[in-house]
Amino acid sequence: MAIRKAEFVCSSERLEQCPNDGRAEVAFIGRSNVGKSSLINMLTRVNGLAKVSGMPGKTRLINHFLINDAWYLVDLPGYGYAQASQKLRAGFERMIRSYILQRENLYCLFVLVDARHEPLKQDLEFIAWVGEHAVPLAIVLTKCDKLTARELEANKTIYQQKLLEFWEECPPLFSTSSTSAMGREDLETYIESFITNNERV
Repeated sequence: MAIRKAEFVCSSERLEQCPNDGRAEVAFIGRSNVGKSSLINMLTRVNGLAKVSGMPGKTRLINHFLINDAWYLVDLPGYGYAQASQKLRAGFERMIRSYILQRENLYCLFVLVDARHEPLKQDLEFIAWVGEHAVPLAIVLTKCDKLTARELEANKTIYQQKLLEFWEECPPLFSTSSTSAMGREDLETYIESFITNNERV
């Protein structure tokens, strides 16, 4: 399933403001500056669809993009933005929690992590929290073009080993690069597998 059309629909401060037409949604989330906006632009083939910024914490709302007039790609605020005020971080956390736990038409949550680093405690804790609440998820390694093939495989193995410490089976793991479009077809195929069947992962 190639993404042929992508358009911005709305930005929401609260769950109640999100579209209520029942279309399936897949959401992307990750630590600030993990390359989320660049990945969304690469996946949709629309430069500038998601706003890219050199300043971490740019995404502060729940952003909905309608894909192929059929389903939504959702851009969630990043977690772990240390420079935000405590009040602002608390607001982000409430927004993220309410969306992830209460959005009935969320088919899959894609958690983005930087492939250049070994698993960070913050990422592992967030992934574990998502798993504890039985939310369907997949892991997306970003910026893979910055590594050699050997380095990438080594880091993937480390991630899998860490995840298996608290998972019986490792969630799906995708290697991507916004620069080279690595992983685009794999993500499209995976999303198609549950969008077409109209069911969560």
